[in-house]
This record gives sequence, C-alpha cells and structure tokens, in this order.
Amino acid sequence: MFSEFSLHHFLLKALAATKITQPTPVQSQAIPEIMAGKDLLISAETGSGKTAAFLLPMLHRFVENPKPRAGVRGLILVPTRELANQVFKSAQSLSRYTKVTAGLVTGGENYRVQASELRKNPEIIIATPGRLIEHLHKGGIKLVDIESLVLDEADRMLDMGFTDDVMEIVKFCNDQRQTLLLSATLNHRGIMTVAGSILNEPSQIEVNSAKDNHANIEQQIILADEPKQKAKMVASLIEEENPTKAVVFTNTKLQADQLGALLRYHKLDVLTLHGDMDQPVRKEVTHRFRHGKAQVLVATDVAARGLDIKDVNLVINFDFPRNADDYVHRIGRTGRAGNKGVAISFVCSNEWNLKVSVERYLDQPLKRRRVEGIAVEYKGPKKVKSSGKIAGSKKKKTAKAKAKAKEPVKKKRRRHSHAPAPGK
Repeated sequence: MFSEFSLHHFLLKALAATKITQPTPVQSQAIPEIMAGKDLLISAETGSGKTAAFLLPMLHRFVENPKPRAGVRGLILVPTRELANQVFKSAQSLSRYTKVTAGLVTGGENYRVQASELRKNPEIIIATPGRLIEHLHKGGIKLVDIESLVLDEADRMLDMGFTDDVMEIVKFCNDQRQTLLLSATLNHRGIMTVAGSILNEPSQIEVNSAKDNHANIEQQIILADEPKQKAKMVASLIEEENPTKAVVFTNTKLQADQLGALLRYHKLDVLTLHGDMDQPVRKEVTHRFRHGKAQVLVATDVAARGLDIKDVNLVINFDFPRNADDYVHRIGRTGRAGNKGVAISFVCSNEWNLKVSVERYLDQPLKRRRVEGIAVEYKGPKKVKSSGKIAGSKKKKTAKAKAKAKEPVKKKRRRHSHAPAPGK
C-alpha cells in the first residue's frame, strides 16, 4: 500500500481518486530511495509506473517543505512532446489536492504563451531539451533553485541527439540537487557516461527490464516477400483480429502516410501520426484515437514512447524495428495494466537479421504466423546456425575473390646481393 511510504495525505487522496491502490515493483523500490534523498539510476520499461515513482516523492517534498519565494524546484526532462504531455497530466492528477503547480515547455507550441506561463513560477517544469534551452538562453527561466532533476527516457534522449543540450541544461541547475536518471536499458552506450557526469554516488534499480518476456503480450512474426504484400496483410490481420484499438508502426513518415491512405481505402477508420505534423495536429490525432474515434493508428516511433492509451490490444510492426529497444517500446503499447495483447511483426529477407537480434536480446523465439489466402515465397534462410547466422556465410567468397583465386600465382623474384658469390 502507498500509505507504507509515509506520503502526504493529499497525495494518498489523489491516488485513491485515480483508483491506484497498489504500488508497482519499480514504485516499491524507487520511492523509499528517492524520499531518502539518494541519486538513482533506474532501468524500467514503459508502463511500469515509473512516472509516479519519481513524481510522488517530488510532490511530497514540495508539499512538506513549501518555498513560495523559490523558483523552479523540480525539472523533468523528456525526449518527446507526447511523453511530456503524459507526464504533465500525471503531475496535474497527483497534485490536484495540493498547491504545487506544474508547467509544460515543449517545441511546437507558441513560445510567448510558454514564456507567459513560466512567469507564473510553476514549481515543477516538464520539458523537452531543445525548447528549454531557448528559454534558458533568453533568460525566461532560471534553474538555480532546482532540488530535483529527472531525466526520463534518457536512452531515447541520447539517441535523438540531445546529449549536448542535456549536459548544458545540467550546468544551469543547482549543484545541491537530487538527480534521477531513468532508462529502458542500462546497457545503452552513452547512459553510463552521462550518469557518471551528473549523478552523485547513485543507487541502481533494475525492475521490469526491457529484456523481460512481456508475459501479457503474444509476440508473433509473419514472413513477407515485399512491402506491397505487407500492406495487403495488414488489412487482413485487422479484419481477422478485430481489435478495439490497433497501432501500426512504420520506420518512415512517408510509409506512414502511404499505409494510412491504403487502409482507409480498405474502409478502415485510420489516423496517422508522425513527426512532420504540427503539434496541434498531433494532439488532435492522439486525442481522437484515445477517445475511440478511430480503430487504427499508423505511426512512426514518435508513438513508441510516451503514448499511453488504454484498450490497445494489437500492435503491428509493418517495418521491423531498427533495434531491440525500439521493438520493446513499440510492443509495449499493448498488454498494459494486466491486459492481454498481440504484437505482430512483418519480416522480409532484408529484415531477418534484425529479427534474430531481437530474439537474442529477449532470449526467446518469436512465434511464426501466416495470413490466410496470401501466398509467401520467402521462408527464411535455408540453413541457420544456432547463433542465428546463415550457415557457411563466413566461408562464401565474393566473385572478385573467386576470380583472383583462379589467377596463376606469380613467383617472387629473388633479390640478389651486389657482393660476388663465393668462389668467384
């Protein structure tokens, strides 16, 4: 029970109002450590309850120790606007019975409106790095009173090229602060470097790591010959599964637009979401999908993290994800809060190795499936070693190498010394 953490009664009241009664594993481990003032390095998958794990102790501190004359006391950095909006809504929900206020600073919104909101001096700021840097450089916000700094989805921020921005923002913050770094995996190439620079003797918590089996999600693959065939299969799968809500992921914005148009041609209720859309449009799309105005959302990885929508019971990877972490975050849109879900990934010949790398990462095979009425010639590599590589692939020679091998071997000419031979 949350009451065991000695949280302020206003926060317990807010939890009761949202019908949240039992802490998740990451909350059980992280909340006591955060309330003790420790820096933490946390690995937890999306949907594990990590947002409340860092928000509740932060709010508790600010309610218990009010500082009306201080500036921003809590800063939460996130990689995407969608995740920022989700964290902002959680902060509003959990602080509903307190006087603690939160502000939102993201790209795609009116800068002057944001500057006006910042002048109201919210105690907590949820921000994406790029837009926050703008406000800092123009003097619209100061971070000298920061008591708690949170880097949420830090691995994603680094992948998106925000490393320099994050490190610059940290320099603006009060040195006497608590810092929390959350990542889906601690094996990311840059995580430990950043952690070593900004965390002070951190404790490490790893719960519900990205390698866990997602017991509530049935993971399947379908082999395909080429993208046009995949498109036909998507429509058939949605008709066969008849999900309450389905999210279909593509690797490119163009592919998302094209597939969305094709599925609408098949009389499906479809919305499209990707990074080229203006922020108001993206908000409208997620709002409509969340409230059941469409059955299918075709999206790029902008929806893989930070999109918490109930009743998504089918995820389809039209394009196989580029890496295992992206795979885990995509399928994590379904099977949430104890519900069952299905995740289906298409695999063409050029995607086989990506599929193998995901199976190694998860330490489990992905179940094969086929679509009735659609014949597929590709059956996967003919011979596969236990390592997942095509048998004999290392021994195969290129045509150039074979031709070179057929050339007669030229004997090397002996270099003679200028000294006369013995006996001459």
